[in-house]
Amino acid sequence: MNYKLPTLVSAVTVFLFWGTVQAQETPKYDYVEAFKPFFYPQTGTETRSASGQPGHAYWQNSADYKLDASLNEDKKEITGTAEITYTNNSPDKLGFLWLQLDQNLFAKDSRGNAVVPLSGSRNGAHGEMFSGGYTIKSVKIDGKVAKYTITDTRMQIDLSKELKAKGGIAKITIDYSFVSPEYGSDRMGVQETKNGRIFTIAQWYPRMCVYDDVMGWNTLPYLGASEFYLEYGNITANITVPSSHYVVASGELLNEKEVYTKEEISRWNQARNSDKTVMIRPESEIGKNKASGTKTWKFKILQARDFAWASSSGFIVDAAKINLPDGKKSLAISAYPVESAGDQAWGRSTEYTKAAIEHYSDKWYGYTYPAATNVAGNEGGMEYPGIVFCHMNSKGEDLWGVTDHEFGHNWFPMIVGSNERLFAWMDEGFNTFINGLSTEAFNKGEYYRKQNLGQAGNFLLSDNFEPVMVGPDNMKETSIGALAYFKPGAGLSILRESILGPEKFDKAFRIYIDRWAFKHPTPWDFFHTMENVSGEELNWFWRGWFMNKWKIDQAVKTVKYVNGDFKNGAQITIENIGQLPMPTIVQIKFKDGTTKTVKIPVEVWKRNKEWTFKTDSNKEINEVKLDPDSMIPDVNMLNNSWTK
Repeated sequence: MNYKLPTLVSAVTVFLFWGTVQAQETPKYDYVEAFKPFFYPQTGTETRSASGQPGHAYWQNSADYKLDASLNEDKKEITGTAEITYTNNSPDKLGFLWLQLDQNLFAKDSRGNAVVPLSGSRNGAHGEMFSGGYTIKSVKIDGKVAKYTITDTRMQIDLSKELKAKGGIAKITIDYSFVSPEYGSDRMGVQETKNGRIFTIAQWYPRMCVYDDVMGWNTLPYLGASEFYLEYGNITANITVPSSHYVVASGELLNEKEVYTKEEISRWNQARNSDKTVMIRPESEIGKNKASGTKTWKFKILQARDFAWASSSGFIVDAAKINLPDGKKSLAISAYPVESAGDQAWGRSTEYTKAAIEHYSDKWYGYTYPAATNVAGNEGGMEYPGIVFCHMNSKGEDLWGVTDHEFGHNWFPMIVGSNERLFAWMDEGFNTFINGLSTEAFNKGEYYRKQNLGQAGNFLLSDNFEPVMVGPDNMKETSIGALAYFKPGAGLSILRESILGPEKFDKAFRIYIDRWAFKHPTPWDFFHTMENVSGEELNWFWRGWFMNKWKIDQAVKTVKYVNGDFKNGAQITIENIGQLPMPTIVQIKFKDGTTKTVKIPVEVWKRNKEWTFKTDSNKEINEVKLDPDSMIPDVNMLNNSWTK
């Protein structure tokens, strides 16, 4: 999801006064607390190895879906049937099943509506008269009427016979309907355009809750801020819409000959072999299809955790080839109204989509879906497997940023399936981090601006924020942008650039993705993997940056020439004042204009609060400065340098 806050550069500007003029009060450094052992709650189990990889007995359940849905454009209503094949691979018998009913967030009496403050929120339906939620018409298990209980956004189905362990299968059939909100918690909705409504449809069918080896059933209610934790499976969908509509969706279209003209099919074939954007349905053809009745569009996606779609009579559609590793191909697609068209706006959407998918595939892990579709709607930005919704008014750098961000989510959490309800930073923060590298790589850095982390200390480490390791429903909504996106993203940048180095970090990060692709990692699995692959002790960093809100404050204390003569060299004393230690880079500038850089490893701070080292030189020193490249967010930059 795209959190519409200032970029880190502009957000830091707000706090810059405090970073350069008045530093925050910094608690004293305790090296025993920073480096104490036994950081991990457990050293390894049969399901999760202490090395950070899935254990020898790792398991997870699966859910396959066969979905049928019809759209009533006038009523904005979806009527559907979900047939779910749920496989219990756990070692436990299950006497009941839990499902998520996310549309119930939009019911008047939902818990999510109850926690919206008077000042407003991006969450909810944003309509005082709107009362949504599911109408459940029928629930069956293995063809028999089931007993079920609905509590807010959850449904519990009681089983007449326990579902056996290690392979037991239950077939669930649910008939339902709901009216789509016009603005659905910034994740779905209905957008009016001059050529027809755009329906961006998500969280539109009952979905299985995850049963895992960590929590058992994960049944936290959907309140709007926290996102999703879902099982993987294969999904097919038959979507019936007015004949004038064009539908795009997660996965592969199965019946293009039934829904596209011969000319449109020819254009699709051209796009599949073109690195340049090919127009499938140009603006000039909008409104020419006046057929009455309905059409059914059929899709499938394999090894996916969710499915979303969009439908409109007003779509312009274009596409281009995506080049993947090992000679594989996918298809970048964009669907948008005429209001969004133009070379400075959505006319570049497919170019952006193609570039983002190709970069992440080459850098981290190959893209796994047959298409990547960008849809213009009324969402600020929202992601689903193989399809994302971005705001129709975005253009230029903003459109690149939101497109790149939402497609980055196809790696976190679509491929690496972390628990977003609890650990938003494991998808939003990881994604924010990889977005920085992709933006630097795109089109020779067309939209790239280097982040000045050195000036971000009083923003990222503010006392006003909760710790990163807090669920998004458990932090102030105004904190989410910093704690789910910016701070964890900056943390990975620090880990890559200043602690491990790019080569060691990239290897460990790729191995983490590969190990946990289409699985359910915890933060501990990530921490263990990064340590085991890099060979470095990092518990001090996890403890300070993620678990707590420790501050970084390092200082130059004194600079003294040996025996009072610069020709004998100098002794430089530095301090670690803040609770969170860091490797220290010291730049020495001499009077003749030359410089010398000294690297102090973090291990110095394992038993010291200050450290003195000697620099051999016979030249007079003009300045000693910490972190010369501004890579570390320090809360008091005033003490970072000494000048003659």
